[in-house]
Amino acid sequence: MTRKEAREQAFIIIFEKEFNNEYSLDEIIDAAAESDLFVADDFARQLAEKTLAEMDILDEKITSNLKGGWKLGRISKVSLAILRLAVCEMINFSDIPVSVSINEAVELAKKYAAEEDSSFVNGLLSSVNKGMTADV
Repeated sequence: MTRKEAREQAFIIIFEKEFNNEYSLDEIIDAAAESDLFVADDFARQLAEKTLAEMDILDEKITSNLKGGWKLGRISKVSLAILRLAVCEMINFSDIPVSVSINEAVELAKKYAAEEDSSFVNGLLSSVNKGMTADV
């Protein structure tokens, strides 16, 4: 499985968890695997686990980069799952170039979100990146 495919699998798990919070990550992955929707992949699991474990930190990063009166609750569930995943990857996976994380998130938004969401995802992640670069 490619990293792109694993990233997409992690996104699907994170999105699913948003609606099934009473289930553990393992239960969601097991159910997806039973229905042949998920193929076990270490990177997908690691990315999903890290994203879910750091949700508060990720939401804080996203919120601090929102402009124009936007609030976290206004972002679609699909875009929010993509943003959380990408920010997690940007912060925690130094072996992956930030530009790759942003590009992959934009591609996920083009595939799963509303038409205008890909530019929103791109802009917000670029803002997060600028903030991270300024912190260094």
